[in-house]
Amino acid sequence: MSVLWTGDELKALFGTGQGWDISGLSIDTRTLQPGDLFVALQGERDGHDFVEAAFSKGAAAALVSRPVAGNSFLVPNTLKALEVLAQAARARSGAKALAVTGSVGKTTVKEMLRRTLSAFGKVHAAEASFNNHIGVPLTLARMPREVDFGVFEIGMNHPGEIAPLAALVQPDIAIITCVDRAHLGLMGSEMAIAKEKASIYAALVPGGKAIIPGETAYLQVLREAVPAGRYALLFNGPEARLLDVLSGPENVEIAAQIFDYKIYFRLSAPGRHMASNALAVLTAAAGLGLDVEKAAVALNGFSPYAGRGARRRLALPGGGTALLLDESYNASGASMRAAFSVLKLQPGRHVAVLGDMLELGEYSNAEHLALAPALRDAADVVFTTGPGCGALFDSLPQAMQGAHAPDAAALAPMVKAALRDGDAVLVKGSYGSRMRDVITALESVG
Repeated sequence: MSVLWTGDELKALFGTGQGWDISGLSIDTRTLQPGDLFVALQGERDGHDFVEAAFSKGAAAALVSRPVAGNSFLVPNTLKALEVLAQAARARSGAKALAVTGSVGKTTVKEMLRRTLSAFGKVHAAEASFNNHIGVPLTLARMPREVDFGVFEIGMNHPGEIAPLAALVQPDIAIITCVDRAHLGLMGSEMAIAKEKASIYAALVPGGKAIIPGETAYLQVLREAVPAGRYALLFNGPEARLLDVLSGPENVEIAAQIFDYKIYFRLSAPGRHMASNALAVLTAAAGLGLDVEKAAVALNGFSPYAGRGARRRLALPGGGTALLLDESYNASGASMRAAFSVLKLQPGRHVAVLGDMLELGEYSNAEHLALAPALRDAADVVFTTGPGCGALFDSLPQAMQGAHAPDAAALAPMVKAALRDGDAVLVKGSYGSRMRDVITALESVG
């Protein structure tokens, strides 16, 4: 079992405890491994209530803000202590750090970076979408000493969230995938979203590279956010551009120009949006001084993950199969339209199962109704849940209206009963819309 943090390091950082070596960090006893340091965070549930369970599962020690029985480091605030650990992890590491934000595509780009950079060295990145005020410091604190690259996803839904997280990462490369109207109800305007995303660039180390989406309407805002002594590289711009994109039902073939190199590769995921994500990744690789042709070879064949465009076959109760396009993890206007474009490419009848895009506030109905032209072009029958998608459903021709239900659990059996052999079914919505309930129901036997 390798040592992530020595007892002496922890004792020096926290000024408390006897010093116990740890092999990992955990904030959840359900996934805790023997040898972990259990961090008792306080939120909706108090982590201190689970310290005993952590020790029973083999935790080496606990990081706590009140006395407990067992090996422990007692600190005033466990979240602040986790941030201290994150800062120490970044300070001791010689890794090149890459930070990714954007309204759409953050996790996909993170996973593309993991795959691509693995061809050049050891990569550390979170397994899940750990992109908030807990996930970012936790991912940093889990970074081993000997890695070559660290990849960190940074999210937001309120002003002022990105800058402090980016400051922890101190990126050599900072990527904005795109600026869209996600979280519009909490941010107030698309300009406010652009400025919040742009704040990631302030944390770039001297000589660092800002990877900027060249086609954004907010290009000037993003460029002006890049500090002196750092460099701006545009994808879908002068430094890197798509020459040709040929998208079929299951993959996309891409020709791109990145500086002086012409690159050809294929992704096992359809859609121009996936080509744009890949271009951002290869631009970042060029920014690190890596061989972009080798990077493209490493990225070749990339396929999306569950909840983010993964494709799989469903066995139908009455016999036959349907193709499931699992986009159940999240949704915004841009990602909805991208998903519709992929659905349109598929053979068979096109079924769209949609849950609300959340955090749009007073703009919700307008944002959902704005999806109607693209949806009418891509889908044959539509099932929806949520008030925003209810307005969208009511705007569709009657022939397209499958069913609307108050929640995903109620909608799922309606969808399952309506599917036919050869259908292509897209399931998409914001995380809080619980479209994963539909996925679970569709994948269940019987």
